[in-house]
Amino acid sequence: MVSLAHRGLWASPTERNSLSAFCDAFRRGWGVELDVRDLDGSLVISHDPPTSGALPFAAVVDAYRAHGYPGSLAVNIKSDGLAAMVATALRDVPAERWFAFDMSVPDTLLYARAGLPFFTRHSDVESAPALYKQACGVWLDDFAGGFISEPRIAEHLAAAKRVAVVSPELHGRDHDAMWQEWRAWSVWGSADVLLCTDQPNQAQEVFV
Repeated sequence: MVSLAHRGLWASPTERNSLSAFCDAFRRGWGVELDVRDLDGSLVISHDPPTSGALPFAAVVDAYRAHGYPGSLAVNIKSDGLAAMVATALRDVPAERWFAFDMSVPDTLLYARAGLPFFTRHSDVESAPALYKQACGVWLDDFAGGFISEPRIAEHLAAAKRVAVVSPELHGRDHDAMWQEWRAWSVWGSADVLLCTDQPNQAQEVFV
């Protein structure tokens, strides 16, 4: 099972999306999910509209490179119009080590036309993933519960897509019981299936 540490490896919410949280995840060989916006012409890490002093995206990319490109960088694009800046920031990172996701459909077209790696979204409220053919993977989300299933993951794998599964706690639901159900699924043996979670340490113990 491949982990995506949601906003890095952190113990307190104040540590999320910090350079130390990302580096701690990288040291364990995990990829990360991180939020990217623009501020005064530069890319920064911020879930909400950024303010002065926000962590530069370049600092995270440098740390990722220094740690040998562990896991994947799941770049959650929080603002449209950033495709060219993201491509420049990640020009030295192998294309198979990162992907962008969560853009609007018109903005996603820019990533597709530029040949940039991106994941399309599939969820209980997004039944038809946009630009599926061009996407290198699927961000498999579940807002109400009950949508994520092993056959659904397997279907995307059969279409030669990578799959990032969103863990229930990211939407405020308990993950323990669900993980006990999920752990029996054979799809976790695929390197193309990733679990995005706030609890990567626990995930490594459950999905063995």
